[in-house]
Amino acid sequence: MTNAETAQGEERAKDSANYIVMIGYGPVGRATVALLHARGTRVRVAQRSRPADLPDGVGFTTCDVLDADSVRAAVAGAAQVAVAIGFEYAGAVWSRDWPVAMRNLLDACAAAGARMVFLDNLYMYGPQTAPLVETMALSDHGRKPAARAAITRMWQDDGRVRVAALRAPDFYGPGVLLSHIGETGLAAIARGKAAMFVFNPDQPHDYAYVPDIGRAMVSLLDADDADFGQAWHVPCAPTLSTRQILALGARHAGVDLKLTTIPRLILPLLARSVPFVRELSEMRFQWDRPYRVDTAKWRARFWSDATPFEQGVAATMASFRQ
Repeated sequence: MTNAETAQGEERAKDSANYIVMIGYGPVGRATVALLHARGTRVRVAQRSRPADLPDGVGFTTCDVLDADSVRAAVAGAAQVAVAIGFEYAGAVWSRDWPVAMRNLLDACAAAGARMVFLDNLYMYGPQTAPLVETMALSDHGRKPAARAAITRMWQDDGRVRVAALRAPDFYGPGVLLSHIGETGLAAIARGKAAMFVFNPDQPHDYAYVPDIGRAMVSLLDADDADFGQAWHVPCAPTLSTRQILALGARHAGVDLKLTTIPRLILPLLARSVPFVRELSEMRFQWDRPYRVDTAKWRARFWSDATPFEQGVAATMASFRQ
């Protein structure tokens, strides 16, 4: 074998070792892929349909996370798999589909010998009064928290795959509509309409900025094996209330904040006829008390400069105005 052939072989091996599959191309998937692609990391997006805005040079493969063969084919050849997916916001769907998806992901990663970085939420802690920490016990309070707890136990007990779970609270960011302060919040303000919020907007509540979540996903993809087999909380800006965040948006829009809320006594009545409100009801514990996330573990290991709300809200409002 010539020196040139040896060098080419080494380069191919290096390229394969850095190869990442991004399953899911929503806001966090886009932010993660943008960072990886910008620095030259080989990345391929996998989901049910090809995104119209996929950057040149980023690969794509069709993947249905509920189909085991589909997931195994999508993951084959990857050194790492980043997962940022979601299902319909319904307890029955989560109970049925999340365990299937997690089993398929674990089996596929085991077959490929790939590590997995899994974007998670904080539902599995259930009702708490103290700031949330990664060591809190898993809760089965409510169908959606129970579903998240179940899939957490799956990857914790698997033994075959190195998994790092990145747990984030409710999020916001440029172009993000599916958020408590998205379509009916900051986007509504940008359109000159009143914002609407279901719960008490004056409770302190942590929100994560989507570009920060993408950055954290990449930090874990770059991390040592010793950082896997555990959960991490993504860092957030200093806690504000939802009203304060929406007021920032109104200031950037040059208007006074107009905010419509739903009285707590009305919620049970709405839940009888509005399925989405009914699904929100079991998550009321996130909104009827201060909801703070302890990110000391992350800050000690990685970075601590989460995007300030002033900067993040300004970028988000600019995206909606465009």
